[in-house]
Amino acid sequence: MSQPTFHDPAVIATGLSYAWPDGTPVLDGLDFSVTPGRTGLIGRNGSGKSTLLRLVAGDLTPDAGQVRIRGTLGYLPQRLPLDVELPVDVALGIAGPRRALHAIERGEVTEENYAAVGEQWDVEERAQAELDRLGLGHLGLDRRLAELSGGEAILLGLAGQLLRGPDVLLLDEPTNNLDTGARERLHQAVTEFRGTLVVVSHDRALLDLVDSVAELRDGEVNWFGGNFSAYEEALAVAQEAAHRDVRVAESDLRRQRRELVDTQVKLARRQRYGQKMFDQKREPKIVMGARRRAAEQSAGRLRNEHEEKVRLARERLSEAELAVRDDDEIRVDLPATEVPAGRTVLSLMDLLPRYADPLGPRVDLELRGPERVALVGPNGSGKTTLLRTIVGELGPVAGEVHAPVPIRYLPQRLDLLDEEASVVANAARFAPQATPNALRARLARFLFRGARADQPVGTLSGGERFRAALAALLLAEPAPQLLLLDEPTNNLDLAGVRQLTTALAGYRGALIVVSHDRRFLAELGIDRTVTLGR
Repeated sequence: MSQPTFHDPAVIATGLSYAWPDGTPVLDGLDFSVTPGRTGLIGRNGSGKSTLLRLVAGDLTPDAGQVRIRGTLGYLPQRLPLDVELPVDVALGIAGPRRALHAIERGEVTEENYAAVGEQWDVEERAQAELDRLGLGHLGLDRRLAELSGGEAILLGLAGQLLRGPDVLLLDEPTNNLDTGARERLHQAVTEFRGTLVVVSHDRALLDLVDSVAELRDGEVNWFGGNFSAYEEALAVAQEAAHRDVRVAESDLRRQRRELVDTQVKLARRQRYGQKMFDQKREPKIVMGARRRAAEQSAGRLRNEHEEKVRLARERLSEAELAVRDDDEIRVDLPATEVPAGRTVLSLMDLLPRYADPLGPRVDLELRGPERVALVGPNGSGKTTLLRTIVGELGPVAGEVHAPVPIRYLPQRLDLLDEEASVVANAARFAPQATPNALRARLARFLFRGARADQPVGTLSGGERFRAALAALLLAEPAPQLLLLDEPTNNLDLAGVRQLTTALAGYRGALIVVSHDRRFLAELGIDRTVTLGR
């Protein structure tokens, strides 16, 4: 990787426009440039962050505009397109030179093998060093990807990108599925990266490692110097000023309206007096007519003047309101999910899930009433497997699962939704007895209003897709009294995490959540924590 110069932009996007196949615009004429250093790209779900990264990476073709990259490019998407049957060395991109190197060591000294190795005589040592740095030293280069956890797959993808030594590196939600230790190793790798890095993330700790924040909002990019904490402070100051401007503009509009009313009353009073004088004919008709016309012209000017003041006051209020952020929140009341305090909702007795160590500890767990349990543990400890066992997707090797209440499970990959169907059609699958109007009214509370409810799921952003899946589960019939969530904040921006927290505030059943997001768990009101893999 070449040493960057910290002046010229390393990424230049001009006039970028892109729309989904159904015509929904995502970006329209966007100009975006990034200089060397670490940049955090943030924005609400659906604002186009991942789409922008995919356009820069060449994974999508813009409808208009172009992207120029100075140097070599690396890209780690949210969803790694990895074939589970591939070995680790293929995923790292070193299988060719590695095979050629082994062939030469066996005596197959051919021109083709030397060309395949090139300058990479230490390819295995470098690969192993990168794996060690990211906590994957236990992986053999011949191991199959099917044996890796979701977190290990992400770190492996990052290792592959870092081995290529890119000048520009794009990371899209890289801490998804990572446990605490893995997150810390990824944070360290980000800190040590020398070049141009653009990261989309909801991980506050990761965003506090960047040099600048680029916020994509309403189709434009606004830049803030410093890390995410500095961005929040600057935003708080700006929003306080914006709210103050709104209050001033509202006060001015009320004053202008009062003055307009007062003026209209005075003019009406003056008009009545003039009419009275005219009726009494105290002066010559021609004089009184001239006075009436002059009074009407004066009244018209005065009325127009005050109406113009009201219009300008309204415009000032509208401009002030535009600066105030209105990030909608999900607030739902779900009484049908309520569970009495003493009722048993789940019993796990001497449970040995599939893929677990046969000599490892068995799982015994009992949930009563609306308990909220955090299921934690390192990557590969079996958290997702346990959730799938509870809902019956996997049969246990030994032990029993007893759940006498309706259960719903939201997996990491959100694959419970039909990509081709609309949001409202997906919700109808889970609540077939509900009328279309009732479903739309409920979905509106999850921020799918009007035409948004008719949008195909396949065109939604990661956060919108999550919101649609959550709505389908919480509005299901019968209502879930035990809800299982597997890394629910992975696809959410920071506003989305707040929306999820407020949505779950209206959920009255029992909850088991797998998450490495400590702040989210604290805000969720967890009653107890169960740790696997100890």
